[in-house]
Amino acid sequence: MSLLKKRIIYVSLFFFPFLFFTPHIYGRDITVYVEDADLEIALEGAVILAPDGKQFICDENGQARLPIPDDTSSVLTASYPGYDNGRLSIPSLSASSAQQDQYRIALRLSNTLSNKELIFTADKMQEKTQVHTGRSVTIAEKELARTAEIGLMEDVMSAVKLLPGVGYTSMFNAKPSIRGGDPGDLIAALDGFYIENPYFWGGAVSIFDPHMIEQVKLSHGIFSARYGRTISGLLELQSKKPSSTDTEIEFGISTSAVNLNVSVPINNKGGFMIMGKITYWDAYIALVKSLSYSIKDFETIRAVTRAPSLRAVAFSGVYKFSYDIEWTLNGFIGGDGVGASYDNALSINSLQNNINLHFDWENTQGFLISSLRFNPSRSMILKTTLGGGFLKTFTDGASNDVLNLKYDANFRQYMIAKYNYDIAAYNSRYPYYNINQQLITKLDDTSYTGQARLDYDWELGSDFLFAAGIEALYTKWTRTQYYSGVMDLPVSNMQIPGGAVIPKGYINTPVESSIDGLNQALSNAAFTTLEYRGADNKFGAELGLRLDHLYFIGRDFSIQTYPAFNPRLNLDYNLLRDTGYIDVLALTAGSGLFSSMTDNISNLQGSNKVADFDLKQNRSWTSLIGLRINFLTYFSFNIEAYYKYIFDRAYTIRELTSDILDQRQSTETDYRFDGEGRVWGFDLMLQKYHSKFIDGWISYTFNYALYRNPVRVNSEGHLVEGDWRFPTFHRFHNLNLVLTIKPSQRFNIGLRLGFASGTPLSEPGTVQWYPVLVRRDNEEFLIQKYKRDNYYSDTRRNGFSLPLDIKFSFFSFYKNGKTQCEVYLAVENALWFLKTKETNSSFDAYTGKEVSGSATASYQLDIPMISFGFTWTY
Repeated sequence: MSLLKKRIIYVSLFFFPFLFFTPHIYGRDITVYVEDADLEIALEGAVILAPDGKQFICDENGQARLPIPDDTSSVLTASYPGYDNGRLSIPSLSASSAQQDQYRIALRLSNTLSNKELIFTADKMQEKTQVHTGRSVTIAEKELARTAEIGLMEDVMSAVKLLPGVGYTSMFNAKPSIRGGDPGDLIAALDGFYIENPYFWGGAVSIFDPHMIEQVKLSHGIFSARYGRTISGLLELQSKKPSSTDTEIEFGISTSAVNLNVSVPINNKGGFMIMGKITYWDAYIALVKSLSYSIKDFETIRAVTRAPSLRAVAFSGVYKFSYDIEWTLNGFIGGDGVGASYDNALSINSLQNNINLHFDWENTQGFLISSLRFNPSRSMILKTTLGGGFLKTFTDGASNDVLNLKYDANFRQYMIAKYNYDIAAYNSRYPYYNINQQLITKLDDTSYTGQARLDYDWELGSDFLFAAGIEALYTKWTRTQYYSGVMDLPVSNMQIPGGAVIPKGYINTPVESSIDGLNQALSNAAFTTLEYRGADNKFGAELGLRLDHLYFIGRDFSIQTYPAFNPRLNLDYNLLRDTGYIDVLALTAGSGLFSSMTDNISNLQGSNKVADFDLKQNRSWTSLIGLRINFLTYFSFNIEAYYKYIFDRAYTIRELTSDILDQRQSTETDYRFDGEGRVWGFDLMLQKYHSKFIDGWISYTFNYALYRNPVRVNSEGHLVEGDWRFPTFHRFHNLNLVLTIKPSQRFNIGLRLGFASGTPLSEPGTVQWYPVLVRRDNEEFLIQKYKRDNYYSDTRRNGFSLPLDIKFSFFSFYKNGKTQCEVYLAVENALWFLKTKETNSSFDAYTGKEVSGSATASYQLDIPMISFGFTWTY
């Protein structure tokens, strides 16, 4: 035998045992809740049969605590008189990325004499909101439906915005700030696939309908190095999976949309589910238009040329070739749009004016994700994910306003006395003048993404878990953008007709800008983690390292960047367990580096002169400490304090320059990567769960965030040194109370009450007039306009927000135990009448007079929003 063959055999013999290595891990205690699947009531006296044959009886809360081994999967069987048996399959720790100590078995009333068993898997047992201290908060299943299925547009983000660490946003804003981070930095990953822009209507709502999502996890702490591309928050969503044994149908209709879910099994080894959603505002708008000819207050609805619309289709497929091989396929395609055309004549100061407006918006996006999971041995998991997607946005807007205005007599006298300039001598229409304001904006934006990911998990034994992986993301942007309008450009020593010179004046200047970009980016990442969980759950640790790199390619240039190293460490320690009223008292501490890339780089052009290694990823260093207490009385309390330092943050500045002779105006865009921020705060959550009559949570978030751009542009358009400021989205306080009140099995009341302090408000200066030189059709004349400079203030704030939403749900259950109906009626913004002074008043730029009612408003809308919904499930 040759030496080479011997070496191959020796190496094979050395590695062969690891493929089938099944290390011994000590057991752990878990809590199992048994309840009625339809009525959600505890089944006192239910019997749980453990793998070793021992029986455990559930108490009055349907709870039993029992030990299970960690090194192998376990199957528990629950039984109760008159119900079908239920089985719960709990995987070994090697098959689960996070340890779980609470599970649920839902039993249905028996409809046959045979005692048919229902099979449940452990990853679907989580029904409540769960907190993983220092890392994430998860909302799953029915809790997600209760908090997200409400409003004019049912949206998963409606539930996410109620979690601790999330800043308040208005009703139609799905981009919250996460622990003081920029709202645009929140990134979403659906089944491991990053989604670039998961929004409809420019961010008003997300694409994630609660009927298509099984659970959502907000990671805003020191989350695993498995994921990145954000310095603030990661939204992990798990799509609903089809049943492999039953045909399932869900039909729903709400205030503005209809949705339908259909799931069919495939050979008892998998299934396929398709979900669709469509709005029906088209009919509503058409009805109101027909009424507008007889009801004067409805006349403005005629301007709508395309009703706000939303169309979406998603599908999910899963197939198990064997116990060790599983394939999944997920897809989505959806679009939204709106259009308006407004043409009106109105009278201002007894003069006729014409206002013309045209606007069209269309947005379409889609993606396809495929993954394959393979278990080479009982201690290993290998998963590959491939996917691609596209996003296309088209905007076409134009306005043409013809204003006929009258001179102020005092202005004429001032110019005569100060500059010996008589307006009447240089404007043939005096005492009137005419201004034609034209605005054109067009945007055609298309992006394509391709993603690939490989994950490998290996249970090493001795309570250690090793994981590693790589991912690649390719993005191509094609953007055509055009803007044309006018602006008053400040100039010094402005010469006016007649030869006089005004030391500081303004020229009404046409402005044009355009972008014709074709950019590409290749973003690669690699990660590795090592997790330790003690046999008695006394101590746990997770050490990870992630490496992110970006290579940017423009039409006629390319940019190389330095890789970002992101080490992360989490430590968990259980101080107490099963002591008095305390089930668990645990302490968590963690620290880590994170990186992301701003969306603004999609506009980069060679003229911006960004050289190799000048382009940097946004970075943050976050540290936190947390405490969690689980009480035996089904209360859980969690508090976390954190500090985040942000550096290398990208931003753009535009310095205004002008040439008085030919009135050309240009904006020089400068990309900078030296912004920084300091964020600290704490958030807490008190949760009541598994209660017969009431459950929910109360959360509070305090946040102190300051950002600084070393260079900024002042009100005159010039560069000055930047200072530390509160960002525009910052709020000190956010409080949420979320309750589900269950007076009976067929009637629930959902309550969402919030309080949020105001966002920063500038200090207004005085309204002052200024001279503007207008050049139109070979004619020059001077007009008077008004302006007000606003100054940054550390102390002024908009008014507080007090959102209150109430949802009344009525349930109907059928005897076969398979069919259920829900009808709900909801009221959002119920405290609409509590108005606070939120903003500085606005004023007319041509008269200087304050616009009536512009200084006060409710926290989002002046009326309560009433919605309804009906869901039928089989």
